[in-house]
Amino acid sequence: MTDRPRRELIAIDYGSRRIGLAKSDPTGTIASALITLEVKSAADAVRQLSRVIEQYQPDGLIIGYPLMPSGDKSDKCREIDRFVEKLRKVYDGPIEKVDERHSTSEAADIIHAHGRRIGQDKKRLDRLAAVIVLQRYLDEHPRP
Repeated sequence: MTDRPRRELIAIDYGSRRIGLAKSDPTGTIASALITLEVKSAADAVRQLSRVIEQYQPDGLIIGYPLMPSGDKSDKCREIDRFVEKLRKVYDGPIEKVDERHSTSEAADIIHAHGRRIGQDKKRLDRLAAVIVLQRYLDEHPRP
């Protein structure tokens, strides 16, 4: 069995107040929840993310991109575009935008299916949405 190169990715479920993060395993096969950052501004988000990036040294970043049902960019997409420009100043690896339509509602459905309520724990919802986006990406871009 040959050793495959590592492919660790971090997924970002961007929000102006909370950012859910997920991480892949070293083979780039399985996504798992990482943390949720509570942020005050885009600059604060970049600062906090740069610490996470420094700690985990990912091979790439995947950011959820909420396209409209028509496939057009939403206002949130334009906000994420501006955020990614700032993020590129602290991270020179690949950053891919991935359609994240329905990831938050899927995350809520999963939480409810486990007999839990979201209530005040929106952080869990953001982390799980990041896991869904990352797992979708990993499944659509399997390793050779």
